[in-house]
Amino acid sequence: MSLFIKLMIGHFLADYPLQGDFLSKAKNHKNPIPGVPWYQPMFAHSALQAGAVWLITGSYWLAGVELVLHFVIDYLKCNNSLSFNEDQVAHTLCKAVYAALLG
Repeated sequence: MSLFIKLMIGHFLADYPLQGDFLSKAKNHKNPIPGVPWYQPMFAHSALQAGAVWLITGSYWLAGVELVLHFVIDYLKCNNSLSFNEDQVAHTLCKAVYAALLG
């Protein structure tokens, strides 16, 4: 349980204060900031999430998985295929799986 809690704290830090307003808006491919390719801030945000997973678990493999999954989940949210709550549930399930794999 401790690992899951650490992963969730890392998620909340990277999804809220570390993401900031710029990344939050610029990563949206449906409403991009002019002159900013949406995929660059989406990658940066996903890399912050992956970095949190790596720092907490020490696993480059799980960090790589997080990079890809976070990118896809947030893309789907920006595409209105997932609601905000569904997005957060998907991220939480990822962290639960990581904790289970390492637990």
